Amino acid sequence: MPRKTPATIDPDGPPAPAAAPKPVRKTSAKNSPAPRNKRQKPPDPALVAEIFRRFEAADPNPKGELDYVNPYTLLVAVVLSAQATDVGVNKATRALFASADAPQKMLALGEDKLRDMIKTIGLFRTKAKHVIALSERLMKDFGGEVPTSREALETLPGVGRKTANVVMNIAFGAPTIAVDTHLFRVSNRIPLAPGKTPLDVERGLEKIIPDAFKRHAHHWLILHGRYICMARAPKCAVCLISDLCQWPDKRA
Repeated sequence: MPRKTPATIDPDGPPAPAAAPKPVRKTSAKNSPAPRNKRQKPPDPALVAEIFRRFEAADPNPKGELDYVNPYTLLVAVVLSAQATDVGVNKATRALFASADAPQKMLALGEDKLRDMIKTIGLFRTKAKHVIALSERLMKDFGGEVPTSREALETLPGVGRKTANVVMNIAFGAPTIAVDTHLFRVSNRIPLAPGKTPLDVERGLEKIIPDAFKRHAHHWLILHGRYICMARAPKCAVCLISDLCQWPDKRA
């Protein structure tokens, strides 16, 4: 008697006949499979508003910690700050911006001199190439001016979504949210807008943060993550929103 083989499914043909249902095995609550994760509900709007009300009361006009003198130098500073500290970038750009505070001046300085002036910053060779290339693009396509839209900013070498959001927010007052590692951690911990990627978090925060707070929201969250809600030793005892935070590992 020929041996039976299991039916296969041809993706371009009709579906295979359904197999006979298997008997259901009873399981106890102890060994039953875990339920699938359901989409988390957004936080209570009143709670979100209270969190940002407290941030505003403590620091009405938060500022970024990168030094700059105009939109162009801000753009350069943010590009240089990737995988580097603001303090380290400021040390290098103090002399740089004194002599090259516009794209045409940066091009006159040249990549070799620029590279030498920022050599204390991580990835300085690649960053020097990006700064020269974006300066050339600004002169060629934007009349030497920093564009105000995210789409235009992201066409510049070395400029991604986070960098564009920072420049739009600080230089032009747009209510954008730049998600760095600190903000990403804080948003997932509280939680405000949990997400697996920075873009998930950004879009989630845009939906829940009241318009009155969006202008400074990313600064408050970044500074909170940098100095209070740190990765390894969060200062929960002095956190001004500790009573509103739902993080299960919150410290007393």
